[in-house]
Amino acid sequence: MPLPETFHCIVIDGAGPPEVLKPANRPMLRPGGGEVLIKVAAAGINRPDLLQRQGFYPPPAGAPDIPGLEIAGEIVALGGGASELSVGDEVCALVAGGGYANFALAAAPLCLPIPKGFSLVEAAAVPETFFTVWHNLFQRGRLVGGESVLIHGGGSGIGTTAIQLAKVLGSRVFATAGGPDRVKAIAALGCDRAIDYKAEDFVAVVKSETDGKGVNVVLDMVGGDYLPRNLECLAVEGRHVSIATLGGNQAQLDIRVMMSKRLTLTGSTLRPRPVRDKALIAQGLRDRVWPLLGSGRVKPVIHATFPLDRAADAHRLMESGAHIGKIVLTN
Repeated sequence: MPLPETFHCIVIDGAGPPEVLKPANRPMLRPGGGEVLIKVAAAGINRPDLLQRQGFYPPPAGAPDIPGLEIAGEIVALGGGASELSVGDEVCALVAGGGYANFALAAAPLCLPIPKGFSLVEAAAVPETFFTVWHNLFQRGRLVGGESVLIHGGGSGIGTTAIQLAKVLGSRVFATAGGPDRVKAIAALGCDRAIDYKAEDFVAVVKSETDGKGVNVVLDMVGGDYLPRNLECLAVEGRHVSIATLGGNQAQLDIRVMMSKRLTLTGSTLRPRPVRDKALIAQGLRDRVWPLLGSGRVKPVIHATFPLDRAADAHRLMESGAHIGKIVLTN
């Protein structure tokens, strides 16, 4: 079946509030070497999309200006060198942009099969969060079974993913969330101790629950004044992994704490990295995480779906903080 001459998408009409997200039509995409063209059934929304819309996170060189970092759908065309995939394959994919559309390009190594039993909407909620959590918590943070972890932002898409993966792989899980309803929700995901950061001091809770020893890993998306408090929570030889700075880019650090506990401080960004780096993460997901998804032991938490042209409403919901888990756009 021939492709249409144009595709439908959401563009950012100048930096600003959700209202700057506008429907548009553009000339049909053509896959280049190592790429595939996907007819998008659904696309996940992530906080970097909001930052891009606000003018704080421009797409990296060569990436589309259309927002959207994760998609699921059917491959409809192949570029040269994408021989491991076929037209008609249903996949989910990590993309550096372009997801808010009914057609999008993806690098072939970053396309993964739809997990067994998943709908395309569920699959679209997987790539960005699972790539991020797997790389940061398990590859950079080196979390292993029998260790303990503190996860901030437990009610977010990243948080709900991290809680489930850490728990099913044998860790003791602490996580923070704001308010009784969100605390209840993350406890239901298997969190050993859900902490209401609005009513409790997470440092005191962690120290009390670990007999003063602390946790082995902290996964932090807050930054700012959370950093010194997180270091208080860490055990000797602990690892601190930063993945966002919602609370600010700057922090004061008592270097003596880091030295005395022999701590490791690390972090990463995902979007600007080359395909070869992301492909290594994808292989880890295939080997270790896809069996967990296919068995139903881990599953994305989807709070709401919106039609593509209501992307602005989806952004308003994410900005409100009222969601738990993921928000997905559908075509």
